[in-house]
Amino acid sequence: LLNCDLFLALFGNILVPATGQEQSSRSFRSLASAAATPSSTHTHSYTYNCACVGCRKLSSSEETMTLTKQTSRNNYDDFPTLQLFLLAIVRLAEPIALTSIFPYAWALIKRFEVGDDQDASFYAGLLISSFSLAEAIMGMYWGGLSDRIGRKPVLMIGCVGTMLSMVVVGFASNIWIALLGRAFGGLLNGNVGVIQTMVGELVTKPEHEPRAFSVMPFVWSVGTIIGPCIGGTFADPHVSWPTLFPKDGLFDRFPYLLPNLLCATLLLVSIVLGFVLLDETHPDMQPRVLLPADTYVSEETPLIETSDALKRPAVDLRAETYGTMRSTHNEAEQEWVLELPSEKTASSINIWNKRIIGYVVALCIFTYHSMTYDHLMPIFFEYERAPALQVAGHLSPFYSPGGLGLSVRSVGMIMAVNGIIALFVQAVIFPITAERVGVYKLFLIVTVLHPIAYAIVPSLLFVPESILFPAIYVCLAVRNILSIILYPLLLILIKDATPSPSALGKVNGLAASAGAACRMIAPPVAGYIFSFGSRIDCTGLAWYCSALIAVVGAVQCFYVPRERCIEQSEECQSLPGNKRPSVQVTEVSDDETEPLM
Repeated sequence: LLNCDLFLALFGNILVPATGQEQSSRSFRSLASAAATPSSTHTHSYTYNCACVGCRKLSSSEETMTLTKQTSRNNYDDFPTLQLFLLAIVRLAEPIALTSIFPYAWALIKRFEVGDDQDASFYAGLLISSFSLAEAIMGMYWGGLSDRIGRKPVLMIGCVGTMLSMVVVGFASNIWIALLGRAFGGLLNGNVGVIQTMVGELVTKPEHEPRAFSVMPFVWSVGTIIGPCIGGTFADPHVSWPTLFPKDGLFDRFPYLLPNLLCATLLLVSIVLGFVLLDETHPDMQPRVLLPADTYVSEETPLIETSDALKRPAVDLRAETYGTMRSTHNEAEQEWVLELPSEKTASSINIWNKRIIGYVVALCIFTYHSMTYDHLMPIFFEYERAPALQVAGHLSPFYSPGGLGLSVRSVGMIMAVNGIIALFVQAVIFPITAERVGVYKLFLIVTVLHPIAYAIVPSLLFVPESILFPAIYVCLAVRNILSIILYPLLLILIKDATPSPSALGKVNGLAASAGAACRMIAPPVAGYIFSFGSRIDCTGLAWYCSALIAVVGAVQCFYVPRERCIEQSEECQSLPGNKRPSVQVTEVSDDETEPLM
């Protein structure tokens, strides 16, 4: 009834009296002023020429309409804390599961009796990288599938696949079963791109993006600290706790089953929580709601509300960039071109524009040299220190034999501190700098400075042992500040470059596949360069090569188009100029209603 009343008030040509148009204008002004007051009562007099059921119920020509402000149950301008927390739980279980194999991968290969010790190192690297290889092959497919069936089902499939792969690796009796289990988990897992897409769809305000996109890297860092601890602590439990795990028992025959079962249990918990509590974020799969008749009407509310409106509007009418009736001026003529409804699906949207390709290439370059750092760091720290460095004449960046000669325990402590530094950068430094500097400008700054993080590492060979650890932490801090900030910036820029929300999953799937491929290639290439450099007394060669790749990334970032070109749809372009849809902005005054264009 209220909707009918509002409709008749807005369109006065339905009214019977000769002064219907004037009465309609007065009624509209009354409604507009009433909407400006959160709780008020206004009386209007209408004569209806309508036979609808709602109008027949009006026994008199006067009625009282009360407009009362209603509070929405879900404020979509608020930071999505709960949903990001649930998404973080799902995300946390994955890095724990994937990195728990790092401490015992070499011992597992030796147990399989594959080749000698040198071959065991190669097969251990192959076992670790098999997941990334399979993920790179299928990542874009899962991203595209999430555009069609939704984000949540694909996310759950990825978690289930990872959980099953952990069990297979735990029960593996030879290397081929272990490789199959790792590859199986990678084939079913496209969660990296899907989670990035969900974060982008959960955040509706640009000022929330830096904080939101820093959550998942933060969670990943936490997982990479916890995962190796589980793998190293619970591997071969018969040796650590012989009374709890007797000889010839299940965990003696499969000494690496326990850490895999623990990780699978964590994944199961995340699957249950995600399935029950996590919301679907795909824009085309949002639940539709019937708005109540007494929904609060304001100058920012659409004049004619459809009954099946989306629970989250496509445009935030409160944003300063969108005019309202009270703030629109007729000083200049405006025409807004709209896209007509299209039958295009996500699969038909062209994502191969220069901006997306440029940012994906930037992500690949960053992923490659960042992975080389993670791979080279423990090797360089544990490599035997050369006494020839004491000779002053050999203080040259191109003469860097050996490593730092640290123990495994010392390296473990350094990596733990490195994780703490990374968490601090993600939680504190990144949101502040992104908000003050801006996403794009900060992206250029950290990309240009990134080669420094690699070039300074070989200089640790010439640092006195008394200040070696502080110097190491300075190097790690520089690297973490640059890399931890750059990764979420790239995710934000890729999201902004996507031509349509319905293609966001496909684009993030492409980025995830490309990143996984670089993570697969980086360790063996960096390891080979390090081995070659050690033979020519230049272990810093691998670091200099990584710095060179970072320089390439610094140059490439300036060739990426900054702004997305907004073009009219093909349907609009095919229409004659006088038939193209346009929006007329109308300014309401106390005297008359006048179209501005």
